[in-house]
Amino acid sequence: MNNFIFENSTKAFFGKGCVKEYLTCLAGHYGNNVMIAYGGGSIKKNGIYDEVLESLKKARKNIVEFSGIMANPTYKKVLEGAKLAKENNVDLILGIGGGSVIDCCKAISLAAVYEGDAWQDFWMRAGIIDFEPLPLGVIVTVAGTGSEMNGGAVITNEEAKIKTGRDYPRCNPKFAMLDPTYTYSVPKRQMVSGSFDILSHIMEIYFSEPDGDNVSDDIAEALMKNVIRNLRAAIKNPQDYTARSNLMWDATMAENRIIKLGKRTDFECHQMEHQLGAYTNCNHGEGLAVLHPVYYRHIYKDGLSKFKKFAVNVWNISPDGKTDQEVARQGVEALAGFIKEIGMPTTLRELGIDETVDLKAIADSCNIVPGSYRQMTHKEILEIFNQCL
Repeated sequence: MNNFIFENSTKAFFGKGCVKEYLTCLAGHYGNNVMIAYGGGSIKKNGIYDEVLESLKKARKNIVEFSGIMANPTYKKVLEGAKLAKENNVDLILGIGGGSVIDCCKAISLAAVYEGDAWQDFWMRAGIIDFEPLPLGVIVTVAGTGSEMNGGAVITNEEAKIKTGRDYPRCNPKFAMLDPTYTYSVPKRQMVSGSFDILSHIMEIYFSEPDGDNVSDDIAEALMKNVIRNLRAAIKNPQDYTARSNLMWDATMAENRIIKLGKRTDFECHQMEHQLGAYTNCNHGEGLAVLHPVYYRHIYKDGLSKFKKFAVNVWNISPDGKTDQEVARQGVEALAGFIKEIGMPTTLRELGIDETVDLKAIADSCNIVPGSYRQMTHKEILEIFNQCL
């Protein structure tokens, strides 16, 4: 394995009833003013909002509300939240939602105490955070991004048409609360999309060097099989606690940096989807589902040994009587078949993206990452986009 340094500062509280059991005590470690941040208001319909408020009132906190955080959170929304936090002398931000809410709250925690241009200094380039962002706690209601145990935040600058993410350990939440029952009310489409994002994160770490025997790849294979099995179960019964709890922890494990240890990682597919999202605001998980099989058909020969392992160890494809290339390709097609099985889109047209969209401009705007088995070019990215139509 390659050399690495590992640290994760987020304390996780997992399981049914964890918010009611621990939030009052946790909130007591911070000042009087708590800003609760959430999305469209579904937490007010499913009872989560009332449970959180009850716990915060027991801790005698003054509550400031920041709502309306959208999917693909914008930098404009970040600045709106930062302004509200400053005006109310907020001591703790409490993000309640999925990855979009959590990412936005991380950016707010930074921008609320930074005097410069946070976008230019921390998202357009990798900056150095030599100050303490506002403390952040999160309550996860959608399993997907794994944002609850890292410092990563993906933010969209609508004016510049750039969607990009950075991971700053100082932006790690202080605590993360994961109650699988909070995910029961998530619509099927959102649950499936979030779960595919989990699988995507694991694949993009797995399909990179080193290719020799290593702990990270072994854990990744187990996680991929777990996501596939439990997503099938959750589709069949949305209130299957075992399936929902496994998916929730799969999401965290995919992005708490553990399986990245000693790996180069390849997030080229995410880079492509981010720019599709920046230009079209398409659903993140659905965009990934369209792109992944086509992208892997382009690169599997360059990472043949790993793609063969993926086919055999994740999809249980027998290698008997087949060439390595045949086995590897069958693994990619098994992934494509799974995407169809779970009802996700398989073309850009299904996302509302057709020839009227300037795919060349989007392709040219994509970052080229160094970890891929084959170095992409903007020309090849455009080919992938066109094949996805």
